[in-house]
Amino acid sequence: MSKLVAFAAIQGGYNIVSKAEGRYKKALETYGGAQKLEFPNTAYYLPIIYSLTGMKVTDLDSAKKPLEFARKLLPPHVKNDCNLPYLGPLLDAGMAALFAEEIREALRYVEDPDFYQPEVEDPDIENGKIWLGAADDAIMRKRGVEFVDGTAPGFAAIVGAAPDSATAKKMAEEYQLKTIYVFMAANQNGTTFTEQLIEENVQIGWNTRLVPFGPDISAAVFALGFANRAGMAFGGVQPGDYKKMLQYQKDRVFAFVNALGDVGAAWAANAAGCVNWGFPTIADTDIPEILPTGVCTYEHVVANVPHDEIPSRSIEVRGLKVTITEIDIPLAYGPAFEGERVRKDDLFLEMGGGKSKCTELCKMAEMDKIEDGKVEVIGPDVADVKKGDRLPLGIYVQVAGRQMQPDFEPILERQIHHLINYAQGIMHIGQRDIAWIRVGDQAIDKGFSLKDIGVILHAKFHQDFGSILDKVQVTLYTKSEDVDNLTKRARAEYGTRDDRVEKMTDESVETYYSCTLCQSFAPSHVCMISPERTGLCGAYNWMDCKASFEINPTGPNQPVEKGECLDPKLGQWQGVNDFVYKASRQTVDHYNFYSMLIDPMTTCGCCECIAAVLPTCNGVMTVHRDYTGQTPSGMKFTTLAGVMGGGQSSPGFVGHSKYNITQGKFIVGDGALLRMVWMPKSLKEEIKARLIKRGEELGVPDLVDRMADETVGLTEEEILPFLQEKDHPALKMDPIVG
Repeated sequence: MSKLVAFAAIQGGYNIVSKAEGRYKKALETYGGAQKLEFPNTAYYLPIIYSLTGMKVTDLDSAKKPLEFARKLLPPHVKNDCNLPYLGPLLDAGMAALFAEEIREALRYVEDPDFYQPEVEDPDIENGKIWLGAADDAIMRKRGVEFVDGTAPGFAAIVGAAPDSATAKKMAEEYQLKTIYVFMAANQNGTTFTEQLIEENVQIGWNTRLVPFGPDISAAVFALGFANRAGMAFGGVQPGDYKKMLQYQKDRVFAFVNALGDVGAAWAANAAGCVNWGFPTIADTDIPEILPTGVCTYEHVVANVPHDEIPSRSIEVRGLKVTITEIDIPLAYGPAFEGERVRKDDLFLEMGGGKSKCTELCKMAEMDKIEDGKVEVIGPDVADVKKGDRLPLGIYVQVAGRQMQPDFEPILERQIHHLINYAQGIMHIGQRDIAWIRVGDQAIDKGFSLKDIGVILHAKFHQDFGSILDKVQVTLYTKSEDVDNLTKRARAEYGTRDDRVEKMTDESVETYYSCTLCQSFAPSHVCMISPERTGLCGAYNWMDCKASFEINPTGPNQPVEKGECLDPKLGQWQGVNDFVYKASRQTVDHYNFYSMLIDPMTTCGCCECIAAVLPTCNGVMTVHRDYTGQTPSGMKFTTLAGVMGGGQSSPGFVGHSKYNITQGKFIVGDGALLRMVWMPKSLKEEIKARLIKRGEELGVPDLVDRMADETVGLTEEEILPFLQEKDHPALKMDPIVG
């Protein structure tokens, strides 16, 4: 390894720490030691510092210790007559730089509170607010799940700028096609990669996986902080366990740095810091390389890579495995385009969304009744309308296969949403008979027609469900009469399906299904899904898992014979225990389905909601991850998830889905839904109809009105008088805590 690399990185570390110390001293004189210091709406303090050292930075006074620690990490400068191996000191210098830069970025929130937009997913480009800074915890958890389930295989941290905006666009779209996030920071002579994409009219933000963190190299800490927060939230890595955290990052978070432009001392220090994570740097300039393997999977620093080769070379160096699907349509296609928005000014054609009908139906057909690959548009297509027009649309997908079953129809139908959304320039919202599709000008300019929707569904259904499907035929109706007829038929089908799922009980089946999808981030977590206990992420019910196993017999959803019932009240079975013990790597030997007090099911950070006991109120509360406020448990959702996520069984707490709240077995071992005394108002409104129905079944039809929410109070003491006034049934039940 060249002395030049070590010299630059160590010199950069000294410079960064010195500048942070000066800025810190000035802030201390201006604001005082009690000034709050944080990344807004995050539960992990300054996450790099907290995760690796356990130090909680909450104000300016508490920032002194990690800043002093950063200074102590700085190694001696490289000397000409020194023949020591340089990688160790270089890594220390890089870590010192990152600690200092994290404090520097936290100071920016104090000095210029409007500079970043932490709570939004898309920047406000029209008003010049393009920098997002540290993602708040609601965004981090939402996006972190994608790294768990594999829809986002990794991220590219791009620092600097491409030689021109067209090159920037080409690189960004190649990463999008490979479903890789792009985190952007730093500038090159005042030009940023982010601004180059804006110049090319590329949509940026979390929804398109092109995330503009900040204009300075110090903003790179937001990318590393995101990775470390994921390790704590989903992987159960404890703060201060730096060895486990850095190993976790190398093994499970597939990230790398693209350095575009001249690499100075500050960039070198940041690159050295990233090597600690196992994240290599791939540069477009002729800088000294670090080619031997060691900390990173392969090379540490690779230089002089042509721009059109950077994405593929980066993926190779990091050791990433990426699958790309080629679909025969004129548009770019991939999950990175799922969050793209078609705005009013760019809108060419609209279907559904309350302005016209848009209905989707998938039905099983006899093998000889349909023709594989046949796609028909019955009615007007895009060539028959003008910009701004609306059409009704009926999407009728017929499938046939020797392994196909009617139970699989709704699972396939639900895929229509994201499969259409993967096409660049097309926006799809909703499902069933309330779907809404927008087609943008750019899609029309590239030659899109409605027939392409059928081409997408045919290709992807075969790719994703080939083990059960042999034929797929798609008909698209755009005449009002035809769409009305399809909608009438579809609504009858929806009702039949819903009734069937609703009537299933845990006692009616002998087989449950596992879900170990989240073990990539939470190794000991094993979710067990029964008819009356949907997956805690909200994405899987029993039927979904049954279909998943049929489609992929070696996948994360395995059938589990529940075996002997050990406790019918709490919900515990011998067969389930045996499976959980093995699947959790001998970490968890049993848990209960129907209790949050006694050995509850394990929880990972992907859960939609978390329930917690409220002893003073003799009841429980629940909070969903979209709610960012305080709760009567004394903790926000993010804090609760940090306390009991990561695959732990935590008595008094349990993760669950929104749908599970109104299922018949929800915490029935602890008193069922009658114990629920508080939940956020937005959640109550979202599931109100089901809450009313469940309340009627339990003999308290107005139960939803007896539950408190944040408008009543945020502490047990504040909500107790309301519960007493409303005569909440929980107050008359046996003590919840013995």
